[in-house]
Amino acid sequence: MIPTTVLGGAMLPHAPQFFTMPESEDKDNVQQVREVATRIATGLKALEPDLWIMIANDHAQQFFHRCAPPFTLHVGGAARGRFGGREFHYSVPSEISFELVRELYRSGFDPAFTSTAEIDYALGIPLTHLGIDSATPVLPIYVNAYLPPQPTMERCHAFGHALASAVTRLGLRTVVVASGGMSHFPGTDRYSEPELEWDERVLAKLRVGELKSLIGYDENELDATGNIELRCWAIAAGALGERVPDICQMNPSWHHNYASLGWYTAPPVAAAPHYPQLRPDLVALITALHGLAHDAQARTDYLRNAEAYADRFTLEPTQRQALIALDMPAIAAMGAHPLVSFLARMQIERLRKSPTSEH
Repeated sequence: MIPTTVLGGAMLPHAPQFFTMPESEDKDNVQQVREVATRIATGLKALEPDLWIMIANDHAQQFFHRCAPPFTLHVGGAARGRFGGREFHYSVPSEISFELVRELYRSGFDPAFTSTAEIDYALGIPLTHLGIDSATPVLPIYVNAYLPPQPTMERCHAFGHALASAVTRLGLRTVVVASGGMSHFPGTDRYSEPELEWDERVLAKLRVGELKSLIGYDENELDATGNIELRCWAIAAGALGERVPDICQMNPSWHHNYASLGWYTAPPVAAAPHYPQLRPDLVALITALHGLAHDAQARTDYLRNAEAYADRFTLEPTQRQALIALDMPAIAAMGAHPLVSFLARMQIERLRKSPTSEH
């Protein structure tokens, strides 16, 4: 696994009812959403990140009929907004944000940037539930989810990967939080028909760490299931990589499916690959084995005198002994490519059983 400074993250809902609390809202359900966010916040804050990146869609508030960029970074020193009688105010690390814009440009992305965009409930609600105060460095990123043509899920995932690479190059210990979803149809006649079954299938994959599965949903399926906001999640998925969440909770309601996921445990160290890259200190050994695998004369010479064959190559004593004995476990433990070793031994064993089979 490539080292990353993205320490963890979250995917959280942002239904406006969390703040307006109409009579139609299930109060216990909302309380469960708040409580799970608090648990996730505890895990994320313990990571002591340098930067919180907050990814959310714009609700046709400011990126709409005048300009609708797919991705926009806030570069102002502060981001403010209000909703439901609440005021939002967060500190934006302007220089870091500008540098991330530059890094993304170098990576083949062309995000817009703004100094004045407001914080609406898509950003304000999750940040409030996480208990993020105005002194915490927060970088808002806005995604066009509602106004076609929207960025594809593949592009969103790639953007998240580029974002993770950028903060890693800058050495920033980062938490990435995505706001949105799941299934809901605001402003349409399907508002009371969220697609719970579809959402559960998506969560089943995320629950086991298959975050890249999000790129498999095209714009038609996202629209048909009320999940256009999952573009924000796809960015977080690209930044996090394939990690199993510490928390994955679904709280359905009659108009939204509230899904909350959190990642704050370090991902396991990836196991050594079965087929490693070629190491410079093993070139001589691999050359000798390659000869046994693919050169008839080399095999003849080896079978005639394995010690003399080994002495053709500049080998460490342990490498020389392993080649002479064709000690596969020892050769594998050294880190040699196993396919070459396998073919070399197969050819030599074949000739030992039938010395004339080479001709």
